[in-house]
Amino acid sequence: MTEASPTALPADFAGDLDERTAAGIAAAIGRRIRSGALAPGTRLPTVREMARELRVSPATVSQAWRALAATGAITARGRAGTFVGETQQAPIGRYQRLHSQSDNAFRVDLSHGTPDPALLPDLAAALHALSRDTAPGDLSAHYLGEAVLPALAETLRADWPWPCERLTVLDGALDAVDRLLAAHVRFGDPVIVEDPCFPPFLDLLARLGARPIAVGLDESGFLPEEFARAFDGPAPRAVILQPRANNPTGASLSAARVRELAAILGSHPALIIEDDHSAGIATTPLRSLAARFPDRGVYIRSYSKSHGADLRLAVAGGPAALLDPVVERRMLGPGWSSRLLQRVLLTMLHDAGARATVAGARLEYRRRATVVRRALARHDVVVAAGDGINLWLPVCDENAAMISLAAAGIKVAPGGPFEAGERPVSDHLRLTLGALGDTDIAWLAAELAAAATATATYRRIRRS
Repeated sequence: MTEASPTALPADFAGDLDERTAAGIAAAIGRRIRSGALAPGTRLPTVREMARELRVSPATVSQAWRALAATGAITARGRAGTFVGETQQAPIGRYQRLHSQSDNAFRVDLSHGTPDPALLPDLAAALHALSRDTAPGDLSAHYLGEAVLPALAETLRADWPWPCERLTVLDGALDAVDRLLAAHVRFGDPVIVEDPCFPPFLDLLARLGARPIAVGLDESGFLPEEFARAFDGPAPRAVILQPRANNPTGASLSAARVRELAAILGSHPALIIEDDHSAGIATTPLRSLAARFPDRGVYIRSYSKSHGADLRLAVAGGPAALLDPVVERRMLGPGWSSRLLQRVLLTMLHDAGARATVAGARLEYRRRATVVRRALARHDVVVAAGDGINLWLPVCDENAAMISLAAAGIKVAPGGPFEAGERPVSDHLRLTLGALGDTDIAWLAAELAAAATATATYRRIRRS
């Protein structure tokens, strides 16, 4: 293709800006690209030219360019300049890189981030109980029926963090987060995320052209000082967090940390999106930040890890102003989540056997995590305490550690896709306990420790 000759933006571009910030510049360029006013292949002004024309700093323009590049809207070609992208497809996502194809040759696969199927309630038993206890015709539904089963809503409200205005059932936690972001976050909006962060959240923000603001974690959640600094620039539109069993670190909010974060948030209007993905199997009590702000907080409870991924169900609760646009837009697509699956979930939530199975899984995951941590400690490898089904293993070199483990027949997830900040403090691997089963823990710990020590040697060799 012949590249378009260098062009300046139209003379009226400055008047098209909502605000002279990185977000405002990115949004205005994005609108012109989508409308066709800036055709694919069009060369954009240099950063300095744009800064001079708009009377802003070059750093502001660079930030806007990075936001646009993250969505695939523009492409940098080195000395040739920066051009409008040929297609508006985002680059390969973090989630896709996290779940690379496997040849199934691994003795142990700890990479998937999924629960142990042996620890899930018996779905067949729930279906049998449902068919036995339901009158003929009750399982049929019509298009104008209740989107959320009233009996399920009543059960959920009895155990919800606060008496929220709206409850809606969606097709999993990621579906809920995706729809909330699409409804309320715009191109260029800053959004606070955890660092490390669940990779799909970062992919969703990249697709929207929103700008993630990475805030570090400790075992109690967001670091308050970093969280406060995140509000120093353009006002963040939203905050996305996992209140317990953070994927990948296992960190959970403490009551004291919730108070600290709430004090910082009090003067800022950011939306709060809280993904409680391990509600049924986490041993840590829920400390909800969203519950502190019922007018702008949405709490999402997922049942995939506790009751089965194929249920594809999560429940979002919050104010009508945030959830009604999601529900209304959804009616133009799938409409509602299967009421049959909602009935299956309701049956399991009330069934004593299913509840005992979930409780047993909760204890078993905690036991597995404790056993693996202790076994690693005997090799002088320390893994921070956490909740849920994942361990965040520190290593000297991510790639070398993964190669070392692959040679031993162990597959793990790389830590890189989870890193939201530009410069991770150290390398990590994520290990999921779901596939641990009857694995020889002593052998596994020895291989993990060997990988960690081998990376140091590998780096010395590589640098010599």
